[in-house]
Amino acid sequence: MNEYLRLKKSNCKNCYKCIRHCPVKSIRFSENQAHIVNDECILCGHCFVVCPQNAKEIRCDLDKARALIASGSPVYASLAPSFAADFPGVTITSMQKALTALGFSGAEETAVGATIVKNRYQEILEQEHPSVLISSCCHSVNLLIRRHFPEALPYLATVRSPMQAHCVDIKRRHPGAAAVFIGPCVSKKAEADEYSDAVDCVLTFEELSQWLASENIALEDIPDPPEVGGRARLFPTSGGILRSMQNKTPDYTYMVVDGLENCITALQDVIRGDLTNCFIEMSACAGSCIGGPAMGRDHRAPVRDFAFIDRYAPEKDFDVDMAAQTGLYAEHSFMGLHRQKPGSHAIEEVLHALGKMTPEQELNCGSCGYNTCREKAEAVILGKADLTMCLPYLKEKAETFSGNVLENTPNGIVLLDEDLQIQQINPAACSIMNISLPAEAVGQPVMRYLNPELFVQVVQTKRSSKTRQIYLAEYQKHIELTVVYDGKYHNLMAMLRDVTREAEEHARKEAASRHTIEVTDKVIEKQMRVVQEIASLLGETTAETKIALTKLKESLNDE
Repeated sequence: MNEYLRLKKSNCKNCYKCIRHCPVKSIRFSENQAHIVNDECILCGHCFVVCPQNAKEIRCDLDKARALIASGSPVYASLAPSFAADFPGVTITSMQKALTALGFSGAEETAVGATIVKNRYQEILEQEHPSVLISSCCHSVNLLIRRHFPEALPYLATVRSPMQAHCVDIKRRHPGAAAVFIGPCVSKKAEADEYSDAVDCVLTFEELSQWLASENIALEDIPDPPEVGGRARLFPTSGGILRSMQNKTPDYTYMVVDGLENCITALQDVIRGDLTNCFIEMSACAGSCIGGPAMGRDHRAPVRDFAFIDRYAPEKDFDVDMAAQTGLYAEHSFMGLHRQKPGSHAIEEVLHALGKMTPEQELNCGSCGYNTCREKAEAVILGKADLTMCLPYLKEKAETFSGNVLENTPNGIVLLDEDLQIQQINPAACSIMNISLPAEAVGQPVMRYLNPELFVQVVQTKRSSKTRQIYLAEYQKHIELTVVYDGKYHNLMAMLRDVTREAEEHARKEAASRHTIEVTDKVIEKQMRVVQEIASLLGETTAETKIALTKLKESLNDE
């Protein structure tokens, strides 16, 4: 399958919202990115609609449509009846003028094909009397059955969709023409590729708006001629198929099921045999096609849109020649998956790795996107998910790790709010401040245990302090105190390092140094006295010798 929904890798934030809203869990997470599992996807577009980061985009086929027109062959547009809701107040006549300006040879309402299809449904019910008949208009529903509920295939109407029926009819009336469908659906792109004999290209309403804007073509307010429309314009609303049916078989129950969760429940009922003699109008989108993923993110007003469609649909049918219709049969082949379902032992191993040893520990919180922990475990085994997608598991792991660090670090740690009340305290801090149990200190003001001056300064300046060494006289301890301010969460963390032993050792060394200096001073002083006495004695002897020698010299000179 082509990638009709594409991922913008830089945008994915691993919020798992797409998994939560995917009815068939056809999304795989790897390398911190969401990836669509193509052979499981039913192209409902829910992941595109709900993604808060716009990380998914619908494949654009504008270039293909332009190329068809540039080829020179006639190209006709088949416009889905939901256009009346997506372009409020715009008529088919004004649409025809705008599309002709883009180069189309003509434009018609897909509701013509819807009339053909609903007439064929009525023929099947009246002539073939199936136990259950499920409408085949919604390609996402068809994919849901073909891929995930193949047991319901016998009940799916083997009738082309209104898009296909109309495009086939256009080509019957205009030999050699190409047909481009324009609507609110992603899956129609895949349907066109699968049934290429009928549809040559599919554009969404968003693509049409983009094209018109690029050509500076405005949609004018042009009223339709009388009796231009038909009852099948109701098709894009919930119950629209049933409301457009003129003749209903008395023995049948006619019911409407929209929204994929309801569709899945209904299919399970059909497979179990709980439903008989019924015709089911089934739509993947809540509210049917007016709730389609390509109706525009900012254009979701189901009540208003229903009113627009209802007012635009007259009581009279489109005039179609059923005898001229050929090729309405559509084979819906099995597209089931061939993956082996994980065994219970493998699932248990994954659950144990997540710390879920008993059923009571399986929270089934859905934070990972899966409905149950066992579904998540299956996804892990199939390579669609990993253990880190479990929020309670990550939370417990982080709390265990941080708790172990907090409990076992030799340094005291005290967490406080901006009112300087203790929120958390570890055993090392309790030991430093002679607190019996942490619970005794939690909720108490820090001033009960420490001088609040430094803490007040940090709160006022919103800046962390430098490490200070202080003496806690009450506890007879020396500590190094650092106060860190967390501006994001508006709290403080005090780190206390007991340096009493180092301080006492330092004091002892200082005392020893002072004592050594004192002893040294005394020794020096004593030695100086001895030196002075020797010098004094030496000085007297030298003077007497000098006198004697002088006298001797003088005597010798006299001689």
